[in-house]
Amino acid sequence: MSPKPFSINISQVNRLIDQQFPQWKNLNIKPVILSGWDNKTFHLGDKMLIRMPSAQIYSAQIEKESLWLPIISPKLPLQIPCPLAIGQPGEGYPCKWSIYQWIEGKPASHTNIDNLVKFSNDLASFLLALYQVDTTKAPKAGHHNFYRGASLSHYDKDVREALKVLGKKINTTKATNIWERALRSSWKTPPVWVHGDISLGNLIVEKNKLIAVIDWGQMATGDPSCDLAIAWTFFEGKSFATFQEVLNLDPDTWDRAQGWALWKALITAAQFVNPNNVESKRCWHIINRITS
Repeated sequence: MSPKPFSINISQVNRLIDQQFPQWKNLNIKPVILSGWDNKTFHLGDKMLIRMPSAQIYSAQIEKESLWLPIISPKLPLQIPCPLAIGQPGEGYPCKWSIYQWIEGKPASHTNIDNLVKFSNDLASFLLALYQVDTTKAPKAGHHNFYRGASLSHYDKDVREALKVLGKKINTTKATNIWERALRSSWKTPPVWVHGDISLGNLIVEKNKLIAVIDWGQMATGDPSCDLAIAWTFFEGKSFATFQEVLNLDPDTWDRAQGWALWKALITAAQFVNPNNVESKRCWHIINRITS
């Protein structure tokens, strides 16, 4: 069940800025067109961004990002968000919230990437750098980040229920075998940093080149396979091969990565009544690709 979202409006955000950050009270505030799910996002002038957790369950992300993003940023080859300030609850809004520097660019898509092989190489190189960053005292994967980086077994019940809902629409035997193969292995080396949500909306492109990775609310340390599902959700052919070659991880990790991709596609497809919905079609493409 999705958490109940907060009601957040521009008037409320304006008052919070006026009261807590008067140095920015004359800057224009407007919603970001693609705001995401975990946070409702607003422009603050031309060079800053306001992110407000959309429900209580996402509120722990604020202080985690504020603490750790400045620490890991110098170790990474691409931009990541730069926290500037933390706002306090007020004006009927119950959580802490954050202000970041704005990163120019647009979410990645097939229409704004002119060399998908280079894009996959750049993303894989970024992840390799992330996985080498020191994890001392870093948070372990768990409930706070929806178990991204933890065992896939946390989602076993969801997958079994989705398979029942989808029934004869898919190759249930093949899907079950792939899922159970993913469950059989685990990350056997020390935990590494994981982003937790490597998806197109969080990969920022400018001039047809990957320049930034945003939305680190699911960051933690653990098994990196959760970051690799994009191999099946976006890459194909040579870009898929390049992504795997650069990361050079063991076959079991790729099995778990495929499990992460299958999990998300199955539970999302099972929720859609209209099979012609754009998101539903995307999920079915992923399911068919993995189970064919």
